[in-house]
Amino acid sequence: MPSLQDEEFQLFRRWLYRSAGINLSPGKKALVAGRLGKRLRHHGLGSYGDYFRLIMAERGGGELQTALDLLTTNETYFFREPRHFDFLRQQVLPALGRGRPVRLWSAACSSGEEPYSLAMTLAEALGAGPWELVASDISSRVLAQAGRGQYPLSRAEHIDTRLLHKYCLKGVGEQEGSFLVERRLRQRIRFMQINLNQRLPEIGDFDVIFLRNVMIYFDLDTKRQVVERILPRLRPGGYFIVSHSESLNGVSEVLRLVQPSIYRKP
Repeated sequence: MPSLQDEEFQLFRRWLYRSAGINLSPGKKALVAGRLGKRLRHHGLGSYGDYFRLIMAERGGGELQTALDLLTTNETYFFREPRHFDFLRQQVLPALGRGRPVRLWSAACSSGEEPYSLAMTLAEALGAGPWELVASDISSRVLAQAGRGQYPLSRAEHIDTRLLHKYCLKGVGEQEGSFLVERRLRQRIRFMQINLNQRLPEIGDFDVIFLRNVMIYFDLDTKRQVVERILPRLRPGGYFIVSHSESLNGVSEVLRLVQPSIYRKP
């Protein structure tokens, strides 16, 4: 297996920044080599430079999307950072749901654990009341996985047992060892491929936007551009939620801090 040379790493680094706004640190060189190495073997290529030239020659082809998927997929799990779901259930939802659908956007949904966690929270709090949930990611591969809503049972450890039994089906036979989010809940989520570093499609306005565990990969200028692009989609009085490891300090002058990682639009 060829090694990833520094100049080759820089090619991928600059391309990923242009394409997705992700600023890879030098410490991510091994990650890039590991995730793309299988594609070199698949195509029988002798170097990472050859693979880079292959995806650039496609100009939007399937292999370019595969490379983008491999380099932008992040680890996630159900009900990650549970205080956000507590805040949503206790502080936000009781004041909404009167006269119009409650709308939430999971703006970097990865393989679906976050939007399904949100969907369970919404279903519990609002019952049959109207609500809508948009879930987006730049990766088509993880969106396909999210749309299926099927996960290994080991991924269920952070789901409350009552919610697991109410909203998920345990696999049997060939599906043993997995669980499936029930169809009624899956159908309430609209999964979309959206690049936050490009002009956003018409997706309407939202009461709450979750943008968690993605801006840690952006430099300050990219963070400002992404937030400026998203903010018009947040309704006045709406909440903008980032991860506990992130902050909008110096990023936005519009949003007001409610508590660490939770902001509100005046």
